[in-house]
This record gives sequence, C-alpha cells and structure tokens, in this order.
Amino acid sequence: MGAAKHSVSTFLELQRKKVHRYVIFKIDEKTKEVVVEKTGGPSESYDDFTASLPENDCRYGVFDFDFVTSENFRKSRIFFVAWCPSVARIRPKMIYATSKYGFRRELKGVHYEIQATDPTEIGFEVIRDRVY
Repeated sequence: MGAAKHSVSTFLELQRKKVHRYVIFKIDEKTKEVVVEKTGGPSESYDDFTASLPENDCRYGVFDFDFVTSENFRKSRIFFVAWCPSVARIRPKMIYATSKYGFRRELKGVHYEIQATDPTEIGFEVIRDRVY
C-alpha cells in the first residue's frame, strides 16, 4: 500500500511550512493508496485532532506539537498516530497494521510514533510526557 503523492506533499506542508497543525490519512481500498482525509489549520488544537479520528474505524494521523522547553526555547515535534480502535472491524485493523510501516517510512521527519486502540492511549498527557 503506497502513499498518494498528495499525502506526502501535505505532510511536508505540515513539517516545513507549518500550514497544517494535523493531517488525518485513510486508506483508499480502490486505489490501494493512503490519502488525505482531513487537515487542521495552524490554530487548531490537539483536541481537534483527536476529535477528527473516527470512533469505530482505523486511521493514520500526524500532529505537529509545539512546546516550550525548560530553557525557554520554542520547539516542535511531529507525532505519527496509528489509530486502530478495539471496536473497529477486523479487516480494516489488518489492512492498517500491515500498511503502517511502509506509509510511516515515507514520512521523513516524524519524531514520535504512537499506536492506539483506545482514546486514553492518545490523551494530551501522553504526547506531553513524550517531549518533556
């Protein structure tokens, strides 16, 4: 399962130009590609990102997390989230699990990866604790 060119270019816009705060990707089974489902503007929050993930279906997402270090420097870290809720059907779980590595490899510059099956595994505290 490959990544659509638009998916990679949208990720680069998030990473380099800070055009997006987050990007939600889904697998298009007809074209056998990972495509962009939704993007979030620079002013959107982590709560907006997690609310964009479906309750009962799988998705990939990237989130650009801005923070201030203890030395008072502004930094940014990009998180890759593989969202496969436990209530999702088995077929999507298998497709997303087997496609994750290949897609993730195309997104150069991701700092952290989270695999989640439950909303508690992608809570704000989880990502905050990873960077501090």
